[in-house]
Amino acid sequence: MAFDALDELLDESLELPIAGRLYTVPAPSAEIGLRTQAIVHAAAVAADGGRVDDQVLGDAAERDLYAELLGPAHEQMVADAVPWPALKHAAITAMVWVAQDKAAAERYWNAAGDPSRLAPNRAARRQSGAASSTKSRGSTSGTSTRPAPARAKPKGNKKRR
Repeated sequence: MAFDALDELLDESLELPIAGRLYTVPAPSAEIGLRTQAIVHAAAVAADGGRVDDQVLGDAAERDLYAELLGPAHEQMVADAVPWPALKHAAITAMVWVAQDKAAAERYWNAAGDPSRLAPNRAARRQSGAASSTKSRGSTSGTSTRPAPARAKPKGNKKRR
């Protein structure tokens, strides 16, 4: 069995609809993909209170990242006078695609970047069965099978003879 050509197996582009137009974002180069991965990782470390790598998260490192991630779609969006929030959302969607996968990018896009819309609500979890997959911890009525610690006898209440 021989390997099929990878470019025929992978659908490596995003189709992003903005204001009635479809913009095609091609897969970034390996260099841009690796740099994006490093930036996303460094940002996550910084968000968790870790030490920030100024070289990775510096302004120079991020300056052209949106344009590089969007590729020719960036130039088309600028020429079409796409509003900044839409261009930024497209670029961050591409960043999610590179850092995670196409399904995560689609979820981010469809949630308009709103984290509260990304997490399913309780009713949706119940319908999916996800809520029932957690096992019960058992009774927490206050009873315990462990013996109570021994109490020390009070000092100072001795009777004198």
